[in-house]
Amino acid sequence: MSGTILLVATLLAQGMLVIAMLLAVLRILRGPRAQDRVLGLDTLYVNAMLLLITMGIRTGSIFFFEASLVIGVLGFVSTLALAKFLMRGEVIE
Repeated sequence: MSGTILLVATLLAQGMLVIAMLLAVLRILRGPRAQDRVLGLDTLYVNAMLLLITMGIRTGSIFFFEASLVIGVLGFVSTLALAKFLMRGEVIE
C-alpha cells in the first residue's frame, strides 16, 4: 500500500515539475528583460534538479541524486556568472 502511495505521489510531483519547467521555458523565451530570462533559467535548473531527485526516489538509484548535485552546482555557478555579467558587463575582471 505505501509503495503505491509513493508511486502516485512521485508521479504527481513529476507532473507538476514538468509543468513548472514549461512555464520557466516560456519565461525564458518571452522575457522581456534579461533579468527575467536569468530568473527563468534559474527556475528551470532548480526544477530539473528536483525532477531528478524525484526520479531517484522512485527508482532507488543513486545516479539521479549525483546528477542532480552536478546540475545544482553548475546552475548556481552559471546564475552567479550571468548576474555578474548583467551588473558589470563582464564576468572575468
